[in-house]
Amino acid sequence: MKNTALTHIHESLGAKMLPFAGYNMPILYEGVNAEHETVRNAVGVFDVSHMGEFLLEGPNALALIQKVTSNDAAVLTVGRAQYSCLPNDNGGVVDDLIIYKMEEEKYLLVVNASNIDKDWNWISSKNDLGVAMKNLSEDYSLLAIQGPKAVEAMQSLSSVDLATIPYYHFKVADFAGFDDVIISATGYTGSGGFEIYCKNSDAEQIWNKVFEAGAAFGIKPIGLAARDTLRLEMGFCLYGNDISDTTSPLEAGLGWITKFTKEFTNSENLKKQKEAGVTRKLVAFEMQERAVPRHDYEIVDANGTVIGIVTSGTMSPSMNKGIGLGYVTVANSAVDSAIFIRIRKNDVAATVVKLPFYKK
Repeated sequence: MKNTALTHIHESLGAKMLPFAGYNMPILYEGVNAEHETVRNAVGVFDVSHMGEFLLEGPNALALIQKVTSNDAAVLTVGRAQYSCLPNDNGGVVDDLIIYKMEEEKYLLVVNASNIDKDWNWISSKNDLGVAMKNLSEDYSLLAIQGPKAVEAMQSLSSVDLATIPYYHFKVADFAGFDDVIISATGYTGSGGFEIYCKNSDAEQIWNKVFEAGAAFGIKPIGLAARDTLRLEMGFCLYGNDISDTTSPLEAGLGWITKFTKEFTNSENLKKQKEAGVTRKLVAFEMQERAVPRHDYEIVDANGTVIGIVTSGTMSPSMNKGIGLGYVTVANSAVDSAIFIRIRKNDVAATVVKLPFYKK
């Protein structure tokens, strides 16, 4: 099992460590609810250094990205990032990812930790354009500094006016005494903040300076369990749960990152699916009774007929009710539809709702 550059710090802080995507990762510090509230109301720091980073360079770098991703990366300018996915040949998704335009002809692709090898092999297999590819995943650390107080708490660490970096934009600048750090206004919590990409050798010093700067703002370390509840309250998809090799981006509500203004892997078949209409949809639902939906629970209609399956579920710390995502037949997908989650042979009432669950 791999360690990040910060594993020893998490252990010294008493974090509950568990294997995740081949890494020894901090899952909990003081508890999911407390950590969740820290990010919603103040500022917290996640070590997400297990994520993968690929550098693509050369005159055909954009052409390769356009070929393998569903979104239109041609609209990117230097300093902008874009959420996208890698469609496979069978109508499903290899992975979702973020594309950063670092320079003209130079892009950074950030992929999920569990899919690093799969994604690398997939993109490499499509690279008949002579694009120079480097897998930087083992060389870089990634800190997600998230929460409404992140800008104010971190401003003393950089000469860049952090408040002027728009959502899904980034700067390569000084941070915590180090140059050439990527300061990205991205994250998977819905509470604002930054993701900081740095060299492994600099990670511990940056971590320490982040906590010194944030001390007056109530900064705390946050585990991956709270990252999951935070992203679910926003309705953000998690690969392996809500999207996978067998789920279409159109079924998953990712039509907004599926642009048919260009050709890409399996675009012809996905276009036909869009024209014909999908047969199932990923929906958000809230429980009408005090119950917690879980991954793989069956979703049924009022007659007890199975109409789908739960892909993600939790007890929302912000709302104190059970919430979830799941695929259901199109006939049962409209907002306000009554559905039932089968929990230990009991069919518990739920209602399809509009995302996000958490309204600021």
